[in-house]
Amino acid sequence: MYRVMDRVRRRVDGEIEYLGRTDFQVKIRGFRIEPGEIEARLSEHADVREAVVVAREDAPGERRLVAYYLADEPASVEALKAHLAERLPEYMVPAAYVWMEAYPRTPNGKTDRRALPAPGSDAFAARGYEAPAGETEEAVAAIWADLLGVERVGRHDNFFQLGGNSLLVTRLVFRIGREMDVELSVSDVFEKPELSLLAQHLLDAQLAQFDPSQIQELLALPRAADVG
Repeated sequence: MYRVMDRVRRRVDGEIEYLGRTDFQVKIRGFRIEPGEIEARLSEHADVREAVVVAREDAPGERRLVAYYLADEPASVEALKAHLAERLPEYMVPAAYVWMEAYPRTPNGKTDRRALPAPGSDAFAARGYEAPAGETEEAVAAIWADLLGVERVGRHDNFFQLGGNSLLVTRLVFRIGREMDVELSVSDVFEKPELSLLAQHLLDAQLAQFDPSQIQELLALPRAADVG
């Protein structure tokens, strides 16, 4: 027997579906990922003829998935990302999508993954800015802005897409524990990288520290505006 390193699956109709190569496995944010599985799902999009997904580290400590696709014309980055988000977990959805008319090739005719270009600004999904809502989101946003060196952070921003990495996650957990007095784990950040989701998790953790009867008493207290 010869291990060919191809990854396939048998469909319910008995046909064998090719999912890509297993020797391109990468590790992003603690998760082991098969790029071939992402490529197969992206190729299912009506506007995509072929896809290649690689892990790039264009800046030190900033490793992210980038998808390259062949198509007659550029597709909507938002549409491609939404297509994958419906079929894959968040950590497997590439951060950037680069349209290409042809892939660079090695001397033996295979796709030269090392020669694929760095993604430009138009390869990333544009998201409208929405200001943090509530004290918890505002507090977390301030910590993010300081750690990541960005001017502002919206409630739907993703920690890793803003430049976060494993080292910064550790610092984030420490800062939140010190400044907000809430215990947070590294895995919590990886599972809830969006500001609003992480803030809600922190709020739930804060409420969990109280006895249910105490929460009811707090809710029953009259507001300052009602006193008088």
